[in-house]
Amino acid sequence: MRRKAAGHDQGCEGQGEVIDPAGAPAAVTVRAVPLSSLDSSGEMLQSGFWGSFKQEHGWQASPFSVGAGSTTFGLLVLTRRLARFFTIAYVPFGPVHDPCTGRAVFLEALARQLQSFLPRRTLLLRFDLPWSKVGETPVAGRGATRVRKSASDMQPASTVIVDIARPLDEVLSSLKSKTRYNVRLAEKKGVTVTEGSADDLDRWYSIYRETARRDRIGIHSLSYYRGLLRSSRSYPGAAPEVKLLLAWHDGDLLAGNIVAFWKTQAVYLYGASSGVKRNLMPTYALQWEAIRRAHAAGCLTYDLFGVPPLPDPGHAMFGLYQFKTGFSDKVLERWGTWDVPYMPAAAGLYRAAERARMFYHRGLRKRLRTRAPVPPAADQTS
Repeated sequence: MRRKAAGHDQGCEGQGEVIDPAGAPAAVTVRAVPLSSLDSSGEMLQSGFWGSFKQEHGWQASPFSVGAGSTTFGLLVLTRRLARFFTIAYVPFGPVHDPCTGRAVFLEALARQLQSFLPRRTLLLRFDLPWSKVGETPVAGRGATRVRKSASDMQPASTVIVDIARPLDEVLSSLKSKTRYNVRLAEKKGVTVTEGSADDLDRWYSIYRETARRDRIGIHSLSYYRGLLRSSRSYPGAAPEVKLLLAWHDGDLLAGNIVAFWKTQAVYLYGASSGVKRNLMPTYALQWEAIRRAHAAGCLTYDLFGVPPLPDPGHAMFGLYQFKTGFSDKVLERWGTWDVPYMPAAAGLYRAAERARMFYHRGLRKRLRTRAPVPPAADQTS
């Protein structure tokens, strides 16, 4: 029997309005609320748990209730000091409400209403929009001139969603043939997946550093991931189950994933794999075990959390695209990260510095220093 499908990509259908029938922007209102008010959010990165966790790692969390026309929703805003004089404000995967029309007007009105609640010298408000990439862009709309695309996306703008609101054997049958073969191969070769504890994080992190060096990605310190597991158990309100899944073979730790189970969805957050016994396909075993556990927990979707938007063989992450789309061909494209500046001149300089930094790390540095140390994570979001 099929479970009730999740509303992951329903787009704009059935959502509230921000533009009234006469075409005038509806009023946007904002009021501060306790962090626990966000516990009911369907988006983990907009939850009270996420705000509490990020406060342990350099951010300040500000929770709000937002009214937009006939719609009311919770909003988590994170703020962080830049140098000694400025602050950046950031909304991870929010707002969850998509007006569909008048998006730029809505974002600018929301930013304007939030400004008085933010530190005085806040450069800009950064939205990581979770909205499906359909309809008008976030810069279309009358009079909305301040909404600008960020130099890079803080959260993945495209992701792969596995529909698990059906019997598990149907989920397995829906995998691409090569992926299904590799899942079965890992099992046949004796790869086992167990749930690790905080005591296993040191070993997992050493493999994660190996992965970061190999794939040229930035990572957080070990304390960040240790704190994530700890917070999922200590937060007093609604919290996700955060699991460390480890793939083993004859006593060798081959790979490990951190997966969050939040309400009706499970999300693959971080993955590490060593160069040992890769022919045994441990990463396939890990993903299938996560899917199996998510299904058993009653989740409706499994989010593989980040792929390139198109199957471009020239893209540095094309291999990742092939791996993840083997589990599902459903690629969800979102609008990505957008800025509304409060201090246009200073924000412009900050954004230009970000673009220069991205050019250096993604292009010039790789060409000049092919064996450079692992770059630190930007720590903007996850």
